[in-house]
Amino acid sequence: MRRLFFILPVLAFVALALLFYGNLHETKSSALNSPLLGKPAPQLTLPPLDNATAGIGSADFALKDRVTVVNLFASWCIPCREEAPQLAQLARARGVHLIGIAYKDRPDAARAFLTETGNPYAAIGLDIDGKAGIEWGISGVPETFVIDRYGIVRARFGPLDQTALMHDLLPAILAAAQ
Repeated sequence: MRRLFFILPVLAFVALALLFYGNLHETKSSALNSPLLGKPAPQLTLPPLDNATAGIGSADFALKDRVTVVNLFASWCIPCREEAPQLAQLARARGVHLIGIAYKDRPDAARAFLTETGNPYAAIGLDIDGKAGIEWGISGVPETFVIDRYGIVRARFGPLDQTALMHDLLPAILAAAQ
């Protein structure tokens, strides 16, 4: 009995160490679940961020010749700044229509953010009160949605880094293009 008292903590420690070690080497996906998956994109109309960009509406989500990627961002969001280079890469991809939604942001702050990080968006809608974010069912920013040419939401992702762009988002875009 006394021997078991000493062996049991060692076994528990070894089991926890193996569990932690396994989680360190597990590749994590940035894909998120969403009740919108397989359903039409939300019907909404958002005013433009400024006169330099167009606002967005439901017609922007069903483009017959390309996949639409919708990215919700904010100037106050640190991960949004970190994913800006990935969005710039994505904007250069053929067959992808990248739309931005400035979520709960002031127009002047959003414009300053885009001036600093670069503006990869073909159109930007302004969601000052957050109602569009509710329609999209977001849990925070940044979030990115892939919409096929029929206007159906095919994927949802959290913050994008280079790995998520290559292993998660681009394959989802290719699948949505089929």
